[in-house]
Amino acid sequence: MKRRLTAVLAALAVGALAACSGGEPAAAPTTADPDNPVTVRVGVTDKSKAYWTTFTDLAAEEGIDVELVNFTDYQQPNTVLSEGQLELNQFQHLLFLANYNVSADDDLAPIGATVIYQLGLYTTKGYASPDEIPDGGEIAIPNDPTNQARALLVLQSAGLISLKDGGNALSTPAEIDQAASRVKVVPVDANQTAIQLQDLDAAVVNNNFAADAGIDPTTAIYSDLEDTDTARPYVNIWVARAEDADNPVYAELIEIYHRDEVIGQLLDENQGTAVEQDLSPEELQTSLTELEDQVRAAG
Repeated sequence: MKRRLTAVLAALAVGALAACSGGEPAAAPTTADPDNPVTVRVGVTDKSKAYWTTFTDLAAEEGIDVELVNFTDYQQPNTVLSEGQLELNQFQHLLFLANYNVSADDDLAPIGATVIYQLGLYTTKGYASPDEIPDGGEIAIPNDPTNQARALLVLQSAGLISLKDGGNALSTPAEIDQAASRVKVVPVDANQTAIQLQDLDAAVVNNNFAADAGIDPTTAIYSDLEDTDTARPYVNIWVARAEDADNPVYAELIEIYHRDEVIGQLLDENQGTAVEQDLSPEELQTSLTELEDQVRAAG
């Protein structure tokens, strides 16, 4: 039932866009001012967050009427953007976009960074840091490909395991150098990681499942926010069609997003479990290209 409802809601969002656009992509606006406002449609998955209201109000003052289009299905916003029914989307990290571009043979482009949301290591056994987890301890990690690789990188950064050749955003448990690692990794469904805290020494738990389990995200004993270079594939981004990547109106929206009134509100809402990233489009594109090459090689 939940899957059907998700599909219906996503279809309604796409249908509404098609009705508004008449099925023809509008030319991207390149200038805006309060006396000559333009509309920019942005696909998001968290429209109800208070910082979006602050953002849209500030953008309106600059002559940019931002229309937020909310999606419940993460597979929809890139397709709808590529088809021209959105101007931008902002919901995904670099690795998600790399997987989409490769699988869809598309060239959507990252034009601005937002934040990295932490992936945290939690315990209920009283350990204050990863160093206190005993040798031979067991740690649960999510078993879906994207989160599994990220969890492995978290554990490596924390000094608990070692990955052959240093690992990457597509690593699997098969790449663990057992002789050089202190703990055993137990892959489970992502929604089971928090439950495993009852029996195992620790678990890497996604923020949403931590919230569902009533876990305070600030109690993580380690996260990849302590090593943002490792977390680069998981930088959340603004995305445009490649031909619109240099659009000055979109660049202005990204500047507005990074104003203290907006980004400060977002960071406050996340209680220190997100860190702002202000990478250039060139840096983001370089990282995206590297990730796309890894995805192709793994495929």
